[in-house]
Amino acid sequence: MSSHTALPVEPLDILIIGAGVSGIGAAAYLRRNQPKKAFAILESRERMGGTWDLFRYPGIRSDSDLYTFGFDFKPWTKAKSLADAADILEYLREAIDEHQLEPFIQYRQKVITANWQTAKGLWAVHVEDGRTKQVRIIECRWLFSAGGYYRYDEGFSPRFEGSEQFKGLIIHPQHWPEQLDYAGKRVVVIGSGATAVTLIPAMADKVASITMLQRTPSYIINQPANDGVAAFLRKILPEQTAYSLTRYKNAKITLAFWGFCQRFPKLSKKLLLWLTRKELPKDYPVDVHFNPPYNPWDQRLCSVPEGDLFKAISAGKADIVTDHIERFTETGVLLKSGKTLDADIIVTATGLNVQLFGGVTLHKDGKPVVFSETLAYKGMMLSGVPNFAFAVGYTNSSWTLKVCLLCDHFCRLLGFMEREGYNVCEPEAPVGIETRPLLDFGAGYVKRSLDSMPRQGPREPWVMSMDYFRDVKLLRRGKVAEKCLKFTAVQNAPVQADLTLQAKGKRR
Repeated sequence: MSSHTALPVEPLDILIIGAGVSGIGAAAYLRRNQPKKAFAILESRERMGGTWDLFRYPGIRSDSDLYTFGFDFKPWTKAKSLADAADILEYLREAIDEHQLEPFIQYRQKVITANWQTAKGLWAVHVEDGRTKQVRIIECRWLFSAGGYYRYDEGFSPRFEGSEQFKGLIIHPQHWPEQLDYAGKRVVVIGSGATAVTLIPAMADKVASITMLQRTPSYIINQPANDGVAAFLRKILPEQTAYSLTRYKNAKITLAFWGFCQRFPKLSKKLLLWLTRKELPKDYPVDVHFNPPYNPWDQRLCSVPEGDLFKAISAGKADIVTDHIERFTETGVLLKSGKTLDADIIVTATGLNVQLFGGVTLHKDGKPVVFSETLAYKGMMLSGVPNFAFAVGYTNSSWTLKVCLLCDHFCRLLGFMEREGYNVCEPEAPVGIETRPLLDFGAGYVKRSLDSMPRQGPREPWVMSMDYFRDVKLLRRGKVAEKCLKFTAVQNAPVQADLTLQAKGKRR
């Protein structure tokens, strides 16, 4: 890996923040589509992989199929479509090796703040070295935020009355102890989202008892672990063709189902509850534990591969309690109903803390950028902020479907600017445009932070679109030189340094 204190070329064309799915995808796109651009990836942690390396709890897996969660240029070739973290990390490692990205990644480098210097046409980025705690400044033309949407150093844990009296272990899934032995233990998992429904079947065989304690039910849908159509296509077609067709099929099905739920919420609710009833014993109280008070897709649906959660419940290995917590006790949890749950381990699968752009504060000529006063342009740039791009995926389907389109569009934008002789691009929001919250999504972690997020407008290109096929037209096929983009050429911007240096990034 290249030196931690010196970059091979400065100013960089692009500085990417984050070496998770989005950052690796962005770097691979640059290598493929803009090979002459000098870039680096700064990762605050000591390893690549983002979410898939951070979370270490039992059973951690993707709840999106890997045909859509993988990169469009790199086929997913394993049989199972819902992959676990180890498989996803292996896939990301292969992408790094195939595109020779390792020399461009610097680990334990935390971006703290960045200031756009109008006169220079460059970002001055303040970076703290995780080892020495020293701060250095890197200059770059473009800043690309690929840091996801939540805080890596802490999950969301509401204050539970009496938690200090509990004699057992309290664990947040984001900080799962490496050597935790839960064999024969009584476990209570607080929460009903994707983490809880993953943990419970993964732990059920080893524990004495495991209970999912939920305040509000979620919609949970059974998903086959393997994709039969994908397997068939792989036999008769070239690998990339089979993958692209499967990706298209799965994106179409997911979006069609989402559209159906939006249009017919009552009917889709009935359908989901009917499917759940089929998975569970006849007398199981489905209406108590699987009937949310909101419509499908107001929050993300939880997928369970091969119905593993339903199987664990049906076999009596796991149970669900829908109630409110009164307080923690020495031996477990006292509920509002008066019932008690005994526990040796309590897992607080209570969600995430949203953090936009990796917690980096942006300035423009020394003046702070207030995100809530900006508008998201094409879901990838901010009004009034030059040469800043970000990658945020879909909430209603696979994260990477959107990221690939954004990276593709970003490369096209860079190509256009180079051809036309521009080096600065800034979206300008129309005067008096109506705005609304960035995400129309009912998840608690989104609601808690909407006020601090950028806004969106009523129509393209100011919409945070959640429609993949509409985005294909806008981002992959649509023009990059929109009227609301202000392109300029800063005359004294430094000339590009010799790129042969970067190609020799040394591994150590």
